[in-house]
Amino acid sequence: MALPVVRTLIDCSVFDKTVLPYLPQLYDLPGQIFQSWNNPVELQSLYLATNPLITSFAFSLFLAPLFLIISEANKNYSQVDRMWSILPTVYNAHYVVFAHMSGLPTARLDNLVAFSTVWSLRLTFNYWRKGGYSIGSEDYRWEILRKYISPPLFFIFNVTFISLAQSVLLFLITTPTYVMVLAARVGGIAAEMSTADLVFSRVLMGLVLLEFFADNQQWSYQQAKKQYQKSAKVPHRFEQDDLDRGFVVTGLWSWSRHPNFAAEQAIWVVLYQWGCWTTNVTYNWTLAGAMAYLFLFQASTWFTELITAKKYPEYKEYQQRVGKFIPKLTTDLPGDFSDQKATPRVEKANSNVAKKKR
Repeated sequence: MALPVVRTLIDCSVFDKTVLPYLPQLYDLPGQIFQSWNNPVELQSLYLATNPLITSFAFSLFLAPLFLIISEANKNYSQVDRMWSILPTVYNAHYVVFAHMSGLPTARLDNLVAFSTVWSLRLTFNYWRKGGYSIGSEDYRWEILRKYISPPLFFIFNVTFISLAQSVLLFLITTPTYVMVLAARVGGIAAEMSTADLVFSRVLMGLVLLEFFADNQQWSYQQAKKQYQKSAKVPHRFEQDDLDRGFVVTGLWSWSRHPNFAAEQAIWVVLYQWGCWTTNVTYNWTLAGAMAYLFLFQASTWFTELITAKKYPEYKEYQQRVGKFIPKLTTDLPGDFSDQKATPRVEKANSNVAKKKR
């Protein structure tokens, strides 16, 4: 049986009942796929006979050596980055397809995969317009990190973290969806959409919208900065002081140094909480994915800001004015540096005219 027998919603969150009994399927799955690879009917039967969580986990493990080989062959370590916006929705869609094929109620899951698709579209578009899918494109942080780590150690880092851990992480953050599949198996009122489900799905959509606005504000600033550096002319709706500073401090960025990162982390925490609410528990084992995601963003943001602070002299002051993720309420200094902006010449001219009239 692909899915465990769950009699209550709480049972859906019990690791020993819903995960451990199916781990042996992980060892048998490669051989079974190899035997059935040219028979679509057998493959479909195998798909439905395999626990969906195990299928997802196996796929993440399958991708790891591919990421490793391609990254080492090209000496480009952004292979996982290229799939970052796609894989979580692949896993979520897999759970939903499995539920449909198994005849389970899917209203809640359909809303979840709709959000996940929008999330993927937004992140994929933003990564594409920044050149992430261009040949040879690589996250600048990997190049800097290679300067501090010897080639043998960096290879080990690639094996364990870049290729393996990150691939598994993208599977882990979607494990709450598996729990919701099990909740649908319980049936009854628990399998139906409720007001709370609508709230969770709308909050997730709202967070994606917040990311979209943050992305566009940063993109507009960077495009204006490039134009300014090329032509020495300040583009419309921008100020020279802001462009000379080198990094965006207006809009959402005046409240959070990384509003897109803040929303991104919140998304997977909210999805985790949705899974907990669905199964009537305060916490469950799927917390591992959300927590790992938070730890990764804490570490990567720390490294990013270390680089940025060395590049831009005013960034340290920006750090004092604005919180990393959550708005800082302990300072009166505006995050957009408006207190340091010079008084416009027009205002000064008007002031002189007023004095003459007196």
